[in-house]
Amino acid sequence: MSEQADILKDMTTRSREVFRRVVEGYLDTGGPVGSRTLTRTMDEKVSAATIRNVMQDLEYLGLLDSPHVSAGRIPTERGLRLFVDGLLETGDLGADERQRIETSVSSNSQDVSDVLDQVGQALSGMTQGASLVLAPKREAPIKHVEFVSLGPDRALVVLVFADGTVENRVFAPPPGQTPSSMREAANFLNALMEGKTLSDLRRVMETEIASRRQEIDVLAQQLIDSGMAVWQSDAEDTDRLIVRGRANLLDDEGDLERIRSLFDDLERKRDIAKFLELTDEGDGVRIFIGSENKLFSLSGSSLVVSPYMNADRRIIGAVGVIGPTRLNYGRIVPIVDYTAQLVGRMVSDRS
Repeated sequence: MSEQADILKDMTTRSREVFRRVVEGYLDTGGPVGSRTLTRTMDEKVSAATIRNVMQDLEYLGLLDSPHVSAGRIPTERGLRLFVDGLLETGDLGADERQRIETSVSSNSQDVSDVLDQVGQALSGMTQGASLVLAPKREAPIKHVEFVSLGPDRALVVLVFADGTVENRVFAPPPGQTPSSMREAANFLNALMEGKTLSDLRRVMETEIASRRQEIDVLAQQLIDSGMAVWQSDAEDTDRLIVRGRANLLDDEGDLERIRSLFDDLERKRDIAKFLELTDEGDGVRIFIGSENKLFSLSGSSLVVSPYMNADRRIIGAVGVIGPTRLNYGRIVPIVDYTAQLVGRMVSDRS
């Protein structure tokens, strides 16, 4: 169970209601919510002093903050995150909202970019926020690929397409990768690149891996049959051939060296295949609040974003809304989600 879930679980019914009403009041008005205001709306009849004590406890937990002395409370970013993850109730879209989204997506324009522009305008108009629309990931032939290490757990892939278009994507590389191993992976892929898409390259790597594994199986079988070796397989990617006894007892040490070489090659190709898989992945539905998204940490904004998928259920783009942290999340989440579904359907129909 996460820390956020533990906090909610440990809250009393009263403290949970005070917290929820403070957040909802802040999202509605943009200002602090005071104890006297809550005494008029609470389900349970309690005094303002009791509510102030509860607010102090919530402030101690880092969920509420008091911008001014005796001016009520507002939620912190941590409090907003707890509310969004554990207490947010999303509403249903009205008929007018559905119609407006459907109209923007069902444009007669043959240019997908024009349609996405109209979708962005509709989102901005409906939510009073800035819209974010990421065009579909391209499945065009790639001319060149480059992997750039940004740190121990972050890397950048630069894709240069045959038509000259360039895309940059950030991903988390497999553990243990170094800048030199990334260069080797890029060099290997670039040698195979001509006329191929990312999906084509992934299929090539699957074939390469299967071929290397078959070679290993053939060479290793005679060692296993003679009782000199045994397979140890904890998982698909951690196969090991354990050789019993001293290597110089083998009639043909060349076979053993060949197996070792094939194992090394197999692991390199598995790493490259993982690079391609991570390059092509996308995030699920996310809400970034304030400093959780480094793009907006200075402006105190939030981002509600939802991916859209093609007919093969692969994430190819995203739509979202950027606004202040006091966004009406309960209304905007279903708007963004429904828009993403329709955009994905539109892109799939036109592909």
